[in-house]
Amino acid sequence: MDGGSGDMTLAFDLDALKELAYPDSVFNDARQWSEYVGVISDQPTYVVTNFTRKHRIRQDFFSGPRGREESLVNVKEQFDTDRHVFVGTDEAAAELAETAGWEYLPVEQAAEAADWELGEPEAPAATTNEDDERDDWP
Repeated sequence: MDGGSGDMTLAFDLDALKELAYPDSVFNDARQWSEYVGVISDQPTYVVTNFTRKHRIRQDFFSGPRGREESLVNVKEQFDTDRHVFVGTDEAAAELAETAGWEYLPVEQAAEAADWELGEPEAPAATTNEDDERDDWP
C-alpha cells in the first residue's frame, strides 16, 4: 500500500483486523508508511486488549470505552497528520469514516494494495528470549 509521505494516521476497525491472517505483520508493515496505527472498536476495552496482546500488536491509540465515532474524532484531533484512513469491513464503517472526516478503505482493498493475507487471524509463533524470562520466578 502506498501511504505517500508517511504522514498518515491509520485506524483499523477490530472487525477488519479479525479478517487478516497475520495482524501483527500488518501492523509492522503499516508502521513503515504510517505515522500512527491503532484500533477502533465498540467492543469493551478488554476485548481489544486481549486481541492485540494475543497477536503482539503495539498500537499508538485505541478506542477505549468510547464509541467508534467519538474515538475517530478524538484520534483525528490528537494525531495531526495529513491523512486519516479508517480500514473497515462494511458500509456502516464507510459511513462512520465519512461522518468523522476520515478516508475509508475496505479491508479487502487494503489487503490487496499492501499484499496482506486475508483469513482467520493466527497468533505469532512463540519465541524464547532471555529478556522475556522473569527472574522473580523459581
